[in-house]
Amino acid sequence: MGLFQQLTEKSWIEEGVEADPRERAAPAHANGKVGLWVFLGTISSLFMLFLSANYVRMGYPDWKPMSEHGLLWFNTGLLVVSSLAMQWAVTAARRRKLNGVRNGLALGGIFAFAFLAGQLLVWRDLVDQGHYITTNPANAFYYVLTALHGLHLSGGLVAWARTFARAWRDHNVFDVRLSVELCAIYWHYLLGVWIVLFAVLLIT
Repeated sequence: MGLFQQLTEKSWIEEGVEADPRERAAPAHANGKVGLWVFLGTISSLFMLFLSANYVRMGYPDWKPMSEHGLLWFNTGLLVVSSLAMQWAVTAARRRKLNGVRNGLALGGIFAFAFLAGQLLVWRDLVDQGHYITTNPANAFYYVLTALHGLHLSGGLVAWARTFARAWRDHNVFDVRLSVELCAIYWHYLLGVWIVLFAVLLIT
């Protein structure tokens, strides 16, 4: 057997030794992240279209924005904590600490649900004050933008639930590491989107 063949052969295949899970998972990690970034690019285009329409519509005389709602600041804090908890889960996965993964995922999901509940409370309060979606264009854009963000976060919670269930069912961190990382990326992205939306709502 030549020297080159000895150096390049995969000994675990020849001798029945299991490969390092990190090596086997590398292609899946790369493909999964590329697919997610393509999806996020599509979502970004959608939000940009609505924000552009919002900016153009502001120039019309019937634009009457609602006053700032204090609960939105609290909701923003909830989403920040949710994103930090998801990052905690990623760090724990990289350190092979399954309990840390479970705790991070649990907190990330809890605060995400709290954020959505807070957004619904804001909606109900605005409706009670007479700020309906048909009252004026500013109201319509507020409800559409916040609903669009909430729907994407709700979709993320579906993936989170599957990842959370796997984290409690499996005992190998590598089995859930990719899903945890993808969830965290999605959470960070939605946090960034919300900060942009919140800033636009405050300015307008």
